[in-house]
Amino acid sequence: MVDTDCGAGIPIMWASSAERGNARTTINALRRSALKDVSWLSMTEITAKLSTALADRYQLERHLGEGGMATVYLAQDLKHKRKVAVKVLRPELAAVLGAERFVQEITTTANLQHPHILPLFDSGEADGFLYYVMPYIEGETLREKLNRETQLGIEEAVKTTTEVADALEYAHQQGVIHRDIKPENILLHNGRPMVADFGIALAVSAAAGGRMTETGMSLGTPHYMSPEQATAEKDLTNRSDIYSLGSVLYEMLTGEPPHTGGSAQAIIMKIVTDDARPVTELRKSVPPHVAAATSKSLEKLAADRFESAAKFADALTNPAFMLSTVPGTTVISPTGSDWKRRFAVPLAVVAVVMTITSAWSWLRPQPEPPKPVIRYSLASTEEEAFQNRYGTSIALSPDGSLLVYVGAGEGGSQLWLRDRDQLHGSPLPGTEGAWQPFFSPDGQRVGFVTIARELKVVSLTGEPPHTVADSGLGRSGGSWGTDGYLYVSWRQNGSGLSRIPVAGGAAELVTTLDTAQAEVIHAWPDALPSGRGVLFTVMRMNNRSSESDEVAVVDLATGEHRPLVRGLLGRYVAGYLVFVRYDGSLLAAPFDQDKLVLTGPPVMLLVGMSVETGPDLALSPSGRLVYWSGIASGLAEVVWMDRAGRTTVIEPGWTFTPAPQSGPVLSNDGTRFALSMMGTDGSHVWIKEIGGPLSRLTLEGAFNLRPVWSPDDLSVMYRSDIGLSYGLFEKRADGTGPADVLLDIDQEVDDGLWSSDGQWLVFRTNAPRNVYAMRSGTDSVPVPLLTGEFNETAPALSSDGQWLAYVSDESGRPEVYVRSFPNVGDTKRQVSAEGGVEPRWAHSGQELFYKNPARQLVAATVRTEPAFTVLERRVLFTFPVGFANYFQNPRYDVSPDDQRFITYRSTGAGEGADAIELIVVENFLEELKAKVGN
Repeated sequence: MVDTDCGAGIPIMWASSAERGNARTTINALRRSALKDVSWLSMTEITAKLSTALADRYQLERHLGEGGMATVYLAQDLKHKRKVAVKVLRPELAAVLGAERFVQEITTTANLQHPHILPLFDSGEADGFLYYVMPYIEGETLREKLNRETQLGIEEAVKTTTEVADALEYAHQQGVIHRDIKPENILLHNGRPMVADFGIALAVSAAAGGRMTETGMSLGTPHYMSPEQATAEKDLTNRSDIYSLGSVLYEMLTGEPPHTGGSAQAIIMKIVTDDARPVTELRKSVPPHVAAATSKSLEKLAADRFESAAKFADALTNPAFMLSTVPGTTVISPTGSDWKRRFAVPLAVVAVVMTITSAWSWLRPQPEPPKPVIRYSLASTEEEAFQNRYGTSIALSPDGSLLVYVGAGEGGSQLWLRDRDQLHGSPLPGTEGAWQPFFSPDGQRVGFVTIARELKVVSLTGEPPHTVADSGLGRSGGSWGTDGYLYVSWRQNGSGLSRIPVAGGAAELVTTLDTAQAEVIHAWPDALPSGRGVLFTVMRMNNRSSESDEVAVVDLATGEHRPLVRGLLGRYVAGYLVFVRYDGSLLAAPFDQDKLVLTGPPVMLLVGMSVETGPDLALSPSGRLVYWSGIASGLAEVVWMDRAGRTTVIEPGWTFTPAPQSGPVLSNDGTRFALSMMGTDGSHVWIKEIGGPLSRLTLEGAFNLRPVWSPDDLSVMYRSDIGLSYGLFEKRADGTGPADVLLDIDQEVDDGLWSSDGQWLVFRTNAPRNVYAMRSGTDSVPVPLLTGEFNETAPALSSDGQWLAYVSDESGRPEVYVRSFPNVGDTKRQVSAEGGVEPRWAHSGQELFYKNPARQLVAATVRTEPAFTVLERRVLFTFPVGFANYFQNPRYDVSPDDQRFITYRSTGAGEGADAIELIVVENFLEELKAKVGN
């Protein structure tokens, strides 16, 4: 699917006959000169000429359609092996614009990244053609759906409008006005709207300058033009897009646009002079607040419409919204007495107001100018490198001057302290094995959770840390309240949050999981400065998708909690709730910390936060923000990467939402792969035949992860929470039969694998992270393999079953080791030299692959006779963006011939994309207040 309208043009409305004649003369001159080799060719000749011009980049497959501005082709992107839509501007328009100016102007829109905006892949000039390239999306346009159904369900219409409004809000904050919102430019992909041609109209207008009349075209489509656009005002604002979106909503609800007519001139005249009929006259079932919001979006005066797309969306979902006045249905002449009476103000009153305002401007204290908002990436040396682990790994002192972060240390991790005016950090003694740090209100101490689920506090003045609680902690962060309590996620007795005195003592229940709402975890607490309540995240089981997580608040006086917004993590600062959504966007809404309610709608602040390893940001009351950058899209695609790093999409057009730490894993014959995907009912294992169908394997539980094929490829083993305790289960790969329990012990089991002969089951436990094995039909209790004081993860057996590779943090950082198997005490060798994780054996047994800290795949050539020896370590390639750096389980697999690697990447992450970074925003409160308001 791709929109083929491309900005349908209309005749120039307000030009005189002489001006129209001059425009035609100019166009004819242009056609006879610069475009004589293009504009008079037939469609077949143009296609052939264009195919030749673009042959080194795109292979045109077929003509899709034409619009007022462009002709559209389906093409194959030769570099990235994907289908795209190539849109070629009409020759007469291209001649007026000029290649250099158009490419310069369209660059602004290329940086827009939003889940509901169709991205711009490429643009340029080729042999007289101006073109731009966007993804080719399977599905239909909203226009096609309306042509088929005429009207949409009210809930669907509102949902579509609010999601498009979210895209508009984001673009408007970047200074980009769409100028051509209409059903043809809204694509529907799996029920999700995506706005196409974002900023193209703006780029064309800016590139043309004052010469648009030479083309005989006007930007915009009559039925959806705002009054100011219809009257050719040059400086359009975001409220013009709001009018156009309101017109689209009107049509979705009533079956026709607000104004219709027999010609473009008649439609525009009605837009300027007539009020639209209230939607309830045409469809009585429309709720009053939806009708009121639609009416306000269609006000003639831009100032009378919603001031932002976000507020339009909020009104559509707020049953309490109503208009202060009832919109009329009479025709108002812009030159008549009604118009004058509506807007006339006595000059004497104006003079008095101006005098008072002038005097006050001289007498009142002048506010300090706003501080500049500054962004930069925070660098670190290899020794003190940041670790982006699951959940919160960074914390800021209240004044923003100190950053505590998780870095390398004994036990695999340690807290590091970095002062804002220093280039380097230093480790905090006594914090080995720490993560999830959080500051005390006075900024002198730091609380943290350890890998062993202990709660500890360390002082920054040199005193050794003390243990507040030695067990029972969840792995979802903590917060230091102004009341002297530490608020933490708890894992005992079905509780959600608990609080413990800083000096230690019994845990006191704060929240209880609402099992009727399928709540399974209360995570990421943030105690409010007022002491009135605590923000936290509600995670659910039966609807285990990150889209269903909610930021909630608990009233400490009553113990009752309620949801506030959909989101992964929320933080309070200076009267605002700032929260992260599943798509990597950061939003904020005014929040009353005494009444525990939102007092305004959420507003988009930024996109591109990394959420793959959990939400992670630190925000100080002083206004300093630190966060991990990443890919905004939560979708991924499966790819092949060869030894040189050349990437090929395995299933073009197929995307999925990956689950944490799972797959893809190839079958032994290389024809299928298994992976765990997030869905509306949790994480489930799916089987994908390469070039064939996709089928779901697991039906029970909410967390089904880390699939492994049996040696004969007939079944798949996986970790599941069936029965609320993590164990290993097995099910036939064709999906028939029940899920059989393979291993159910007292400890949590994280993953397992089979030896190639099927005799040994090797598995890893969690807390402590140890490795065990059992022989099928022989052992009744697990055989300990790696059960020392260090954390051992990611076990991998060689194809001959003689060697066990694994990751250990015994050196102070993760490294890949190899031991003989099953007698692990006979031989031990370190394979990685400077850090390594995620080992995979080559089928030949002569190589061991692993990932280094730079996100590169390393091939270690090994010899097993007469003794195990590493002969060479060679970097093959760098994994793509969206591939988190330090997972305990491999996120790639090796093809049967050892020449290719199956993995995944975030959609839109092409070759050469940047790695995930730690971003700092200074004076963030200035931007927050400017966007959200007081």
